Amino acid sequence: MFACCRAAERLCWGKFPLNHLVQARALSGVEAVNALRPFYFAVHPDFFGRHPREREVNENSLKRLNGYLENLQKPGLRSHKPARLTFYVRETIQNFENEQESIKEPGFRTVSFTLDSKDLRSTVLGILNSCSLSTDHVQSLSDNIGSTKTATSSYNRPIKWDKTFYSFTGYKDPEEELEQAQKTEITIISWIQSNQHMAQKKMSNSIPLREELERLKTELSNELQLSNVRWQRSWGIAHRCGQLHSLGRLIKHNCESLKNAKGHTIIFTDRTGVSAAGHVMLGTMDVHHHWTKLFERLPNYYILQRKLLQLQDRIGHLLGGIEVVHIEDLQPLLTMEEQYSVLDAFCKKLLNRRVPVHPRSLRGLQMILENDSFVPRLHEMGHFIIPAVCDPPSLQWFLLANAEKAREKLKRKEELKIEEQELTQACKDSASLSRLYKEPSVSCEQMINCCRRLIEEPLPNLLGMNLCISHYYSVLQDGDLCIPWNWKSSNSTLAT
Repeated sequence: MFACCRAAERLCWGKFPLNHLVQARALSGVEAVNALRPFYFAVHPDFFGRHPREREVNENSLKRLNGYLENLQKPGLRSHKPARLTFYVRETIQNFENEQESIKEPGFRTVSFTLDSKDLRSTVLGILNSCSLSTDHVQSLSDNIGSTKTATSSYNRPIKWDKTFYSFTGYKDPEEELEQAQKTEITIISWIQSNQHMAQKKMSNSIPLREELERLKTELSNELQLSNVRWQRSWGIAHRCGQLHSLGRLIKHNCESLKNAKGHTIIFTDRTGVSAAGHVMLGTMDVHHHWTKLFERLPNYYILQRKLLQLQDRIGHLLGGIEVVHIEDLQPLLTMEEQYSVLDAFCKKLLNRRVPVHPRSLRGLQMILENDSFVPRLHEMGHFIIPAVCDPPSLQWFLLANAEKAREKLKRKEELKIEEQELTQACKDSASLSRLYKEPSVSCEQMINCCRRLIEEPLPNLLGMNLCISHYYSVLQDGDLCIPWNWKSSNSTLAT
């Protein structure tokens, strides 16, 4: 769970008091990991399973954090680029008292901070303070290191060298570096020019793997007569090839059972099972034995799937003809058993407290059921998000009161999709890109906003490159360039 903790002992954060100098050196990597546990517990993607967009942002930020920490461990590395990270932090009682933080969604908030320091203890404190988490346990860790204290720890003043020290030695002034990093605004053209060569090199190195991936995907799809092969996470190409090779080895030893996958979509994800939509989920951490058992049981899921569809129709009929759907981009990838359990309990509740809804009053609208929310709401893309614990009379009033608004949003959604496709193609052609895509956490409107501005301020020629619209600047391991959807121009203000 805490994969990015391994590099924690190399963290840095800027200036620090002299009275903590020795304690900072004595703070081990294990102690730093323990000190940062509240942070990882608050931001780890596993706790955002029902919020795919926020989960994706935290995954990407943790990847960047891990890469930043790994770079600090390289021998002879004297300097590093400041890294600006954004996380969605799960709320606790103490966090609600901080009125300065903006609430993004009920239950969590957005926190951004810059990594730029050279002291382990200061970094730990900086991260915890940025997220409004307690730092008492960090002080207690330092207090326990009594054997390493010296007379220098009695001085209660910060170390501050004269400017001539840095001029004479050639070392960089950490205060000036941090101040410059905070003032410097990254602009899209300068960032691309600085990173284009590295991205092209990585892209060139990944070409053989990309070709291998397409070959494996085509061969396995044809051999098993699959509808599609997909990945839930943004794993690297080498990782994806390894997963397809594993499936290929399984075919050689269990060819008969894998014939049951005919016509299905296979999704490589975190767990093994059949999704609510009937797709075959292969957990990447599971052994072949689990995959084999799943393929053997696939025919048994057909009956459950029919019952699931009947439940959806039943609920829709009770609620005026509304369609019950499961949207993977907005919901966790539930198994068919989990989805059936949620629908069955909700249907029984509606039958026990039946509400008078006209049979066709909500026809053409959509709703999804959630287990972790308590207030019904209307999504910006037009579908209703209904808590499974929602009281039927309250639900009836909410659906009828917002039906017209939902129809308008659904109509607008179709218009936005068309506009997004047209603008994406226009941007791709203008920059000679091989691929232009967005992360699931980037909304349709954000993508449109980004593409419009890219057309007004064209990118340098990126012949054959891949460009991902995200929330941050980064070069992925396979050479894809990532830019934030609200990128800054050298002569414009930040997009709203």
